Amino acid sequence: MKTQELFSIGKIVAPHGVRGDVRIIPMTDFPQRFYDLKEVYLDDHGQLAAIENVRPHQNFFLIKLFGYNCMDSAATLRGKFLKVRRDQLVSLPEGHYYIFDIIGLRAFTEDGDFLGEITDVLETGSNDVYVVNQKEEISKTPLLIPALKEVVKKIDIENSQVIVRLQEEWK
Repeated sequence: MKTQELFSIGKIVAPHGVRGDVRIIPMTDFPQRFYDLKEVYLDDHGQLAAIENVRPHQNFFLIKLFGYNCMDSAATLRGKFLKVRRDQLVSLPEGHYYIFDIIGLRAFTEDGDFLGEITDVLETGSNDVYVVNQKEEISKTPLLIPALKEVVKKIDIENSQVIVRLQEEWK
């Protein structure tokens, strides 16, 4: 299993109890997904672990993995990430994208001018903002593009590009 094919959905922070449960911090906008999981990968090494039981606990989830039957064996999992394959990700509605799909896209104006590559997505609350590292001859300062329909005209994941309409003061 290649690293780029796995996506983190949670992190094991501690063993819980004496039966081998582990405490998970969810790293997903869809924490209910843990109830439907039958197996997860532990880190990037492709180690598949079957899930025996899932239950909520405060802001965490407690998960029991097959083969980890005591606190000592569960403690060996501390710090590992729970990962899933792309086909196990929650499907998003039309026009919505995962942040990891946006990062790395090349940004172009509607006129076809290359602006740079999206290196980060800032989640501001009202709307996301795409951070574009511009070509050095344009500016060393990143360009911040609000992820609004008036500005982001097209997102093309297959061709690794986004088409934007810049406001006059950005040009």
